[in-house]
Amino acid sequence: MAFNNASLGYVHAMAHQLGGFYNLPHGVCNAVLLPHVQVFNSKVAAARLRDCAAAMGVNVTGKNDAEGAEACINAIRELAKKVDIPAGLRDLNVKEEDFAVLATNALKDACGFTNPIQATHEEIVAIYRAAM
Repeated sequence: MAFNNASLGYVHAMAHQLGGFYNLPHGVCNAVLLPHVQVFNSKVAAARLRDCAAAMGVNVTGKNDAEGAEACINAIRELAKKVDIPAGLRDLNVKEEDFAVLATNALKDACGFTNPIQATHEEIVAIYRAAM
């Protein structure tokens, strides 16, 4: 039910490509990509990310939206580290030479259509690169 009602965005669209191309677990790919996609999304969704930080128990009192978004992304990274999520795609043996085809396919994935901001091919490649 939740999956059908959620706007999943580029985290899932990009993770689908990694899972299919490298036979990697979808949840792990989502977790590795999440902070990097949220950095990209923070350009238009900083207030929503600030709210997420507060929901995660981060004190955002006195923080503006951009600071709150950064706090959210840091909290996501801290949680990933606590639960032993790989530090980056390199740890999953993902190859940078595959980013172009992964990005092309991610942009065709229906999940990406609901991302709060649309990306170019180059921006998707840059997100994969940042997640290395």
